[in-house]
Amino acid sequence: MTSAPATRAPRLPSLTGLRWIAALLVFAFHVGTMRIVAEPDVTAVLDKAFALGLSGVEFFFILSGFVLVWSYRDGEPRHTFLRRRLAKIYPNHLVTFAVALAVAFWFADPVAPWAAVGNLFLVQAWIPLDGYFYSVNNVSWSLSCELAFYLCLPLVLPWLRRARTGALWAVVVAVPLLILALWPAQFLVPEESRWWFTQVFPVTRSFEFWLGVAAAELLRRGRWRGPNLTVASLLFVATWAVAALWIRAEFWAALLAVAYLLVITAAADADVRGRRTPWRSRPMVWLGEVSFAFYLVHVLVMKTVLRLTGDWGTGLRGWWGPLVVLAFLLLNLLLAAALHRWVEMPLMRRLGPPRRARRAAATAGPAPSVPAPRAAPATLTRPVEYAGRRDPG
Repeated sequence: MTSAPATRAPRLPSLTGLRWIAALLVFAFHVGTMRIVAEPDVTAVLDKAFALGLSGVEFFFILSGFVLVWSYRDGEPRHTFLRRRLAKIYPNHLVTFAVALAVAFWFADPVAPWAAVGNLFLVQAWIPLDGYFYSVNNVSWSLSCELAFYLCLPLVLPWLRRARTGALWAVVVAVPLLILALWPAQFLVPEESRWWFTQVFPVTRSFEFWLGVAAAELLRRGRWRGPNLTVASLLFVATWAVAALWIRAEFWAALLAVAYLLVITAAADADVRGRRTPWRSRPMVWLGEVSFAFYLVHVLVMKTVLRLTGDWGTGLRGWWGPLVVLAFLLLNLLLAAALHRWVEMPLMRRLGPPRRARRAAATAGPAPSVPAPRAAPATLTRPVEYAGRRDPG
């Protein structure tokens, strides 16, 4: 049973800062798959260092489940919760959707009307057809998954609050094994749908979300047992290096899921206890706040600019490649800051629940308790996400 709640859920600024690291991993992965850098030696280093970068999406899914359970207040109406989440994701999605359609029109790219409709309403990840789940602004497939998670979470939370601690630990242990089992399971679906099944399908991608959900509830009760942030970070770096150099791609998702979960829970635990972390500084928190907008614009911006300059698919020689990558990083960050400042934040306030509803939700039920001092950490392992490099952009 849950421990008796005593205080309002503490804020977790370190998790906001870590969002920027996840966004950077995805950015670096796409830099490699777009072949912006043409020098073979530099490309080889990028391929080795960031081959696992697409797993940054896995980090977002785990983190999403963790944060939503941590901040969710019992008794909040489901429609209020869903309205808050839609107000968070839809304004940026609509802007980037419209820009992506304009870019497609400019280049005379074909866009299937039904694919565009599916993308607009964020159901494209359910459609296992090429040209659908990566349609329009292709990175928005992950928002389609998130929307499915948002719809399910309020239905699961009553069970979650009543669940025994052992059942939550069973979820934490079982999810990495389920992620690992996706690779033999993919042979049960047609070959042309296997990438979709393992990488896009909201049901299979929800494993990562529920992993974060279970871990957050354990920490909320003071029952999480894991390494501190320093040890968790070292384990993550070691896991990344070993996986990139020596582990077959089929095992990456399972391994990285464990590493990401350890870092997330350790950072959250440090915040709860008031300990300093490198991720809760003001610059890191700001970068984390704009990371959602950064994620939505980065592929669209880089692909569009490279096509306009005639460098799409050819790469840039010498130092031009790294300089252009740095310029893209800064340009995307600037555009993300503008999108966050002028679209995301004001429309979240306008479209989200009224203040009365927020105040009612804040007093409707008990908040998470501050974890009790933990015992000696136990080891935990879990996987990451994908068994082959394929550029969704």
